[in-house]
Amino acid sequence: MTATIPAGVETARDLVGPGIEAAVARLSPDIRPVAAYHLGLADADGTPTGTRAGGKALRPALTLLSARAAGAPPEQAVPAAVAVELVHNFSLLHDDIMDGDTERRHRPTAWTVFGIGPAILAGDALQALANDLLLEGPAPQAVWASRCLSAAVHRLISGQGADLAFERRDDVSVDECLDMAADKTAALMACACSIGAIYVGAPASTAMRLTAFGAYVGLAFQLTDDLLGIWGSTDVTGKPVRSDLRSRKKSLPVVAALASESAAGRDLAALLASPDPFTEDELLRAAELVEAAGGKKWVEAEADTALSSALGCLADAEMPDDVRAEFAGIAEFVTARQW
Repeated sequence: MTATIPAGVETARDLVGPGIEAAVARLSPDIRPVAAYHLGLADADGTPTGTRAGGKALRPALTLLSARAAGAPPEQAVPAAVAVELVHNFSLLHDDIMDGDTERRHRPTAWTVFGIGPAILAGDALQALANDLLLEGPAPQAVWASRCLSAAVHRLISGQGADLAFERRDDVSVDECLDMAADKTAALMACACSIGAIYVGAPASTAMRLTAFGAYVGLAFQLTDDLLGIWGSTDVTGKPVRSDLRSRKKSLPVVAALASESAAGRDLAALLASPDPFTEDELLRAAELVEAAGGKKWVEAEADTALSSALGCLADAEMPDDVRAEFAGIAEFVTARQW
């Protein structure tokens, strides 16, 4: 399955990139190199890479689109887009440590290069800086935008806490996994889809419709990420193949397979219960069992349902047709990445 990056995402990189660079320059000298490295702005030795901040820039693109949906030029919402991207990267810095990931965006993760402490502090600094950027904007909408982002961060942390708790349990349900995904991933995506509109002073009704759209897009995004975590190629994910299985992560395909009450699901449970690290053959066998138990098919269907719901929200919202089309293009992109 292949997908073309929507044009609006590339535009967002161009608009938001300088803002991210300026924000990173405000960090303390000890923290700045860690953040710059993580964002792809510099190498480990501090040498500038000459590229825009790394990542897919989906959230900034959605933020700028939400401002356009409210009738404002995208440039007006750049501080909100930068803030959302900083919070997203705060979560990635911490996630990499908690998950023990050693590779992101085809490079060693920041904590493996600079140490756990500096990486944690860099994440903390990005999160604090995000709210500073918002509160420097026009009142009162900047305050509401800050509250929107803060609420999303609270849910993101709750979702990450649930994700960690799942690692210690053998009885995680599919519904619990969906709730975790709604908090860990969909909450920030929903914020990205509405915060630009809030920042430019849009009516609450507009923000609420965009929030609903973003919640479904975020769920579709996480479902697709869980598929990529098992079957995604390194070129697409920037991580080793079957990385989620290697870490025995309770991702949605795995939990759905375990809940299937099938022979393949029972074999998978026995394999996951082994305390020894997986061999490459065992990783391949685990992936085959997840698919045989229906985990992959179930997640693909759920992602399609979430996408349809997101597009339905767009149909009910008042906005320019070109903005609606760009929102739809990003929504379809997140469920059509290659694996």
